[in-house]
Amino acid sequence: MPLHLAAGRRLLLLLASVATSAAAAGAAAEANGSSSCTLLPDAEFVRAAFLNVSNFQPPLPGRRACRPVRRLPFPSRNLTGPVDWAELGNLSSLLTVDLSGNSLQGGIDASFWRAPSLRAVDVSRNNLDGVLRFDDVPSMRLAALNVSGNQFTSVVGLAGLTGLEVLDVSRNRVGAAPEGLQNLTKVRWLDLSWNGMAGRFPDDLPPLDGLVSLNISHNNFSGTVPAAAVRRFGQSAFFQAGNALQVIEDGAPSGGKKRKRAVVIALIAAGAAVTAAALAFVAACVARGLARRRKKKKKRKDKDGKAAVWEDEEVVVGAVKVAAAAPVVVLERPLMELTLADLAAATSGFGRESQLAETGGRSGAAYRAVLPGDLHVVVRVVEGPVAGVGEDDDEAATAAGFRELARLRHPNILPLLGYCIAGKQKLLLFEYMEKGDLHRWLHELPVGSMDTEDIGIDTMEALEDRKPAGDWPTRYRIILGIARGLAFLHQGWAGSGRPIVHGRLVPTNILLGDDMEPRISDFLHPSDETPEGDVYRFGTLVFELVTGQARWNDASTRWARGVIRNRKGLNLVDDRLLRGDAAGAPEAEKEMAECLQVGFLCTAGAPEKRPTMQQVVGLLKDIRPAAAPAGEPPVAGLMMQ
Repeated sequence: MPLHLAAGRRLLLLLASVATSAAAAGAAAEANGSSSCTLLPDAEFVRAAFLNVSNFQPPLPGRRACRPVRRLPFPSRNLTGPVDWAELGNLSSLLTVDLSGNSLQGGIDASFWRAPSLRAVDVSRNNLDGVLRFDDVPSMRLAALNVSGNQFTSVVGLAGLTGLEVLDVSRNRVGAAPEGLQNLTKVRWLDLSWNGMAGRFPDDLPPLDGLVSLNISHNNFSGTVPAAAVRRFGQSAFFQAGNALQVIEDGAPSGGKKRKRAVVIALIAAGAAVTAAALAFVAACVARGLARRRKKKKKRKDKDGKAAVWEDEEVVVGAVKVAAAAPVVVLERPLMELTLADLAAATSGFGRESQLAETGGRSGAAYRAVLPGDLHVVVRVVEGPVAGVGEDDDEAATAAGFRELARLRHPNILPLLGYCIAGKQKLLLFEYMEKGDLHRWLHELPVGSMDTEDIGIDTMEALEDRKPAGDWPTRYRIILGIARGLAFLHQGWAGSGRPIVHGRLVPTNILLGDDMEPRISDFLHPSDETPEGDVYRFGTLVFELVTGQARWNDASTRWARGVIRNRKGLNLVDDRLLRGDAAGAPEAEKEMAECLQVGFLCTAGAPEKRPTMQQVVGLLKDIRPAAAPAGEPPVAGLMMQ
């Protein structure tokens, strides 16, 4: 199947409501058959819109002309040139648009927004410019909009977008806060950072109590930031956000009378000076207030014996004593107030009983913890450099770097949930994956050949709902998921064009979710490797998943390539696959052989001959188009955070 037809099957769903309606409509269209239909002009509108765009492959005529166009999912396709947005405005059934990560040019005609069904748009990381206008929008259905990483100079007419829930205009050249922002009462995620934008906080923004995430850093705002806003959104949300901001905080130290404290957080403008003595005085006051929260006492149970409490002033993390009062930021739960003491209590003081087995990662020790609200996380001690975070950065810059890393959201990437900065020690919080890593699933727990006397209760419980390693659809899904995640990383930071290279893509760094969807971990460290090196290692992972053989090296890879070159790839296939559901199924054996061909291409000796991961995703989807998942990643990570 041609690549453009396979890509046409992708369902890029930005909102759950869109996913439900689109899937139902698609199923109904299939049920009605294609023997007769009413021809629609939608395909012609799409062709006209992309007439001057290089590398765009229009939909083929025929049965597709009977269906309305509901989605335009063309991210990272190397599209170059201007789009005729007015033509797209004629698509009456258009729900979602994802043209992110291309090189589109020019402005967006305001008539595009008249498409009556439009719910979500992502045009981030392009070269779009000019004024972004919404003056002529007749419908307020638009719920998610990401225009980050472009060159827009102003935004006009936002007041009418009353249904908007997600708005990202970061990394543009918008000089003033858009008029009408304060009318967007349904907005939950708002990012205005890196614009040099002038405005007054909070008057020019939507109501703060309705926001889940906010970032106005690297702008020219003025005004007063309530202390509650700093606690809720984090200091990095206001880093270099403009002139000096005053924070008034009312609080009562533990065990004392209520009293009012005023703390001035100065975002220093050019030429401003603050004496070291004044800074030291403020720091001392804050430190004394935090220290009073806890008495010198080790971890204990509460009176009911239910919850562990850490009441020492210090915690030993990685052989270093740090303050137990250091705050823990849980990005998806900004109202959750935690400290390092809470992490210590949840991990038995970072003891051996909570430490996870080492899986070949490049950071420090990892511990399992259950936080309030039944949030299961892995707490990993950071050792060595982290991508985008300088080892000598101050706390605010480090926090900003961690928040930027947390924006990397994709179904096949292990998400960064939070962080803690305690002096020189840094800890990161990740989602806990109950099913473990790919190596364990594929090799250490073989179906039908395990000695149950050597398996603990936890392992047996995990096996009860575990997909067998002999299940080919599951292995294919894992291969495709890893490819998707790696292609996402190789797209690079928003607006930078620099790929994120993993550098250590091994089975122990691939974790499996409850749905058996793979999630790439250990990608936060800078690497001297190249994207082509990642592609090679992905090829060896394909070999491992199809053959069932572990520990691939250059010699075994060359041997496998020779077998595949001689068209005898089926001789390499794992016996468990041939005995499983795929036994005697020619179509399944054909898919396995074609996956080995993909691995062959990825492991070419010359790096320049290897495909990109985006091309690999297309090749894999061609092998088994019907297996493409019904949902796709949210727009540019931030869209559904």
